[in-house]
Order: sequence, then structure tokens, then C-alpha cells
Amino acid sequence: MNAAHPFGSDREEAQEVSRLLPKAPQWDLPRGRHRHHKDILMQQIDRHRESVAPTIPPRHQEGATARRRFLRPAMAVPVAALALTGALAAAFTFVGDDHGAAPVAHAPAPDSGATVLLNQIADASLRTDTTPVKDGQYVYVRSTVRSNEGTFAGPVELGAPHRREAWTAQTSEPVKDLGVIKETGKGVPMSGQRLPYESADPLAPGLDRPTYAWLASLPTDPDRLLDELYAGTRPSGRESRDQAVFEKIGSLLDETVMPPKNAAALYKAVARIPGIQRIPDAVDAAGRHGVGIARQDARSATRSEWIFDSERLTYLGSRSYLDKDGKGMKLAGTNAILRRTVVDKSGAMPADTTADS
Repeated sequence: MNAAHPFGSDREEAQEVSRLLPKAPQWDLPRGRHRHHKDILMQQIDRHRESVAPTIPPRHQEGATARRRFLRPAMAVPVAALALTGALAAAFTFVGDDHGAAPVAHAPAPDSGATVLLNQIADASLRTDTTPVKDGQYVYVRSTVRSNEGTFAGPVELGAPHRREAWTAQTSEPVKDLGVIKETGKGVPMSGQRLPYESADPLAPGLDRPTYAWLASLPTDPDRLLDELYAGTRPSGRESRDQAVFEKIGSLLDETVMPPKNAAALYKAVARIPGIQRIPDAVDAAGRHGVGIARQDARSATRSEWIFDSERLTYLGSRSYLDKDGKGMKLAGTNAILRRTVVDKSGAMPADTTADS
């Protein structure tokens, strides 16, 4: 027997390594990461440990409790103010396209072009001139959304497109006052009112409250970043872990401002999530056409798309699909980011706009 290893031959060694590595095809690692963790395992074998446990990244660790997932939230936090229920209605429900019908989605075959596109988006992000957000300022985002006004058990009943504005606090200290949300349009509860966005307990910056400074603190190595995202994200219901992370990253794209190098790392990390697809033509809630990155989840019967400008590769918005009756994916949601900037006070309008713009 070879003195360097507890197994007699390379073949036996490989068989033992394969036996020790977890069998989780739906969470399969990219080839490079699989090789990395196999090397770690071999180092453990070399040290003749009696019990050999492979080092598996946090993305494979199951959580004991499931998080409550919004479809496309700005952030998922405990809410204290009763008035906020109406303001966050779109976050808890699917939103639709600019037409009354919900057409069937035609899911494309797996496309290696998704990785190429995500790398191009990452490169474009590095060329973005982003002014750092100061502690105490607010990120202002204005978007167009269309919400499902039907019951949970019933079919999707799309309401009219409405306007959403959000001011999110960027302070580095744990806070209960997270900002202000204003939604204006037909059928929107308390339409036009600025409602407090609050947490029952002080909430520190993190995945559930992604401030500019916190985003800037994340690893810029895509593999390390993805490991942290998998470690901090818990699937909801039948949702797969990969889909949960894809949805979580989607929430970071909607209503945050992040440093260019972190945005680039985020897109490169997405390219490592299994099941990512490139969509050649996708349309946001404002009717703007672009290219898309999508992931479909068979376990939860959902599919989400992110839409980017075809030339500048900037983020435009998102679409969501749902198969509620087993008859195929149907468009059940869309939004469009129309304005993203930084203001000094909660509820303040950007200097170059008016309240009615």
C-alpha cells in the first residue's frame, strides 16, 4: 500500500474520493470549484485522518429554517408598520406585463451564451462611473410595476401599471427606520402616500439590508462571493437552493447602488449558478427591449428573468413566470427601473426631477 495515501492505487483512491463527495446533482459545482474541493479532500486524506469529511462550500449546506421569499423584493425584512402592508403589496405578489393577458413562456434550451453575456455585463459594470454613497444618505429608485390583484389560490388578475418609489437608508448602524416607500396608481392601497419602511428590530447592513458600504465589503472573487451568497440564503417552500440565490441576487439588482468592482463580481458569480440561460429578446414593464438572463426552477415551478440594455448592458428590470396549474409557465410579473440615484434625505426628490416627473 502506498505510504502517502491510505488507499492502494490511484483508481481505488479516485473511487474513495467519489464515494466521499456528496451526490447532489441539482446543486452541482462548477468544474473548477469541484476540483478545488476535491484537492482539499485529498489533503485531508494525506494527513491520515480517521474520519475524512470533504470541505463543501456553504452553498451545499441546508438551513434548518426556511426564509419567507418575496418574488422580487427590494429587500426581505420584518415589517412593523401596518400601513406598510399596502406599500409592499407588489413585493408579495407577482406582477404582470403591460397587457391584460399572461402569455405562455417559451423556455429556451440551455445556452452557453449566458456565461459570455454575463462576462460582458461584468465588464460593462467596471466601466460605470458610480459615486460612492455616504453613510446617512438614501438610495432613491423609481420604477414601473404591475401587480397581481388576484387571490393567492386564484388565477393571476393583473392590475394597471403603477409607479413605485423607494428611499432606502444607507446608514452603517443597525436601524429600525429603513426608509420610505411610495406607490402611486389605480388600485394601489394608500396611493401616493409616503409610507415608512420599518423593521420590528434594529437591522444591520447585510443581505436583508444591502447598503452601499456592505456591498463594497463583499469579496470581489466570484467563487468566494458565491459561497457567501449561498451561505446567507435559505430556500422557501419547494424552491431549490440555486433558484433562491438567483432570486436573492435579483433583489440586489433592483433597488441598490453598488461599487463597479462588486457589481462585476456579482455577475461573474451568477455565471457559476447551474441552469442560467440567455434570452435573446426580453421586454421590461416600460416596453423596453433588451437581452435577458433567466433561470427556471422545476421544483418551485417558477422562472425569473433579468433584462439588460442590448448595447450598454445596463440593468433595465425583470420578469417573473409561474406555472400554477401544470399547463406551462405564464408571465406573471414585470418591473422596469426608470431612475436610480442618491439623495440626502428620506423622501427627497433628486435635484434634476420634480415630484410629478
